[in-house]
Amino acid sequence: MPVIKLIVEGGAMKPGPAVAQQLGPLGINLGKVISDVNTATAGFKGVKVPVEIDANAKTKQFTIKVFSPPVAELLKKELGLEKGSGSPKDTKVGNLAIEQVISIAQTKLPNMLARDLRAAVKLVVGSCVSLGILIEDKQAKDIEKDIDAGLYDKELKSAKTEVSAEKKARLSLAFASVKSQQEAKAKAAEAAKLAEEAAKAAAAAATPAVGAAPAAGTPAAAATPAKAADAKTEAKPAAKKK
Repeated sequence: MPVIKLIVEGGAMKPGPAVAQQLGPLGINLGKVISDVNTATAGFKGVKVPVEIDANAKTKQFTIKVFSPPVAELLKKELGLEKGSGSPKDTKVGNLAIEQVISIAQTKLPNMLARDLRAAVKLVVGSCVSLGILIEDKQAKDIEKDIDAGLYDKELKSAKTEVSAEKKARLSLAFASVKSQQEAKAKAAEAAKLAEEAAKAAAAAATPAVGAAPAAGTPAAAATPAKAADAKTEAKPAAKKK
């Protein structure tokens, strides 16, 4: 039986040439496949989900296997993001609680090469680093050190995944401040760039082109008639003595 591996948006798979070309020759009902995949992935709405379709050309039957989404997709869903940061070192896109990180690690643990929850959490934290996500108001790379130092042993041992409303509000407020600072910095950098470009344009406009005649009123222009007169006097032949 051929196995078709896909990455689909949870609950929103649509017909496509790649799937049609593989299932069409087998006589598999494409419409039913799409419908069943969407039903199976409905719980991951808005998230990219790995799916495998095992099709049987003889019986025209198929089975669907849904795997947990990539860590990055789960993190983006948790924060309601469409994408991560384009510059994760300088620009942050969210602020998670350690409990949210533990929850995602638990979801992915069966599919990870992690020996335990602590190791799985550190892998999720690593993804936060690359996406530009803060954890507990800190840089994600600093949280890795905190985990090694045992600062979150209590949460890890109890596998705590619930975040209080008060903590969520505090984290949200802290990130709002970070975001405001980032926007102010970006505006300042843009203003500096525009000022630099304007200065360059002004300098270029003030520099005369090579070979161009001096502008009227400039010292060079004022000196030109005098030089011409001197040249004319020197060229005039001396008068003959009588």
